[in-house]
Amino acid sequence: MKRRFGSIMYESMLLFGILFISGWIFSTLLQQRSALYLRHAQQAWLFLVLTAYFVWCWSHGGQTLAMKTWRIRLVNRDGSTVKAGRAVLRFLLSWCWFLPGLALAWALGAHAWMLVWVPMANFILWSMTIYLDPQRQFLHDRIAGTKLVNMAEITTPAGKHKWYH
Repeated sequence: MKRRFGSIMYESMLLFGILFISGWIFSTLLQQRSALYLRHAQQAWLFLVLTAYFVWCWSHGGQTLAMKTWRIRLVNRDGSTVKAGRAVLRFLLSWCWFLPGLALAWALGAHAWMLVWVPMANFILWSMTIYLDPQRQFLHDRIAGTKLVNMAEITTPAGKHKWYH
């Protein structure tokens, strides 16, 4: 769990840069003078950038840069390489880390600190779903048919990786 959390935190820092540059490119090319001008188009663009980043990384090696650093790899439940369609499904399901909490905060008309606490509670509850799975996989991985493997545990003493079949 600690390795996965570390990977999530590192990924967040990397994504800040990716989304910042992508937003800057969008704003520059479309001469966006106000944050409200083309706001929904920019949100859609940034969502597509995120989707492309994760789907490409997961379907081409099973690792983002943060996952490589923390030696975590995404594979199918049987250990095979994740294809793009399954990567898209996992990406969409991974939004369950945030969207239910945000939707609940909105439905409750949350103000001030409640706008932080409700989504944070959702994040914590979602992370606790690993305790519902005997293999300690997140719920979105279980539903998508994927799993995260610790590459450090499957490395032989000679430094060669054992591949799943």
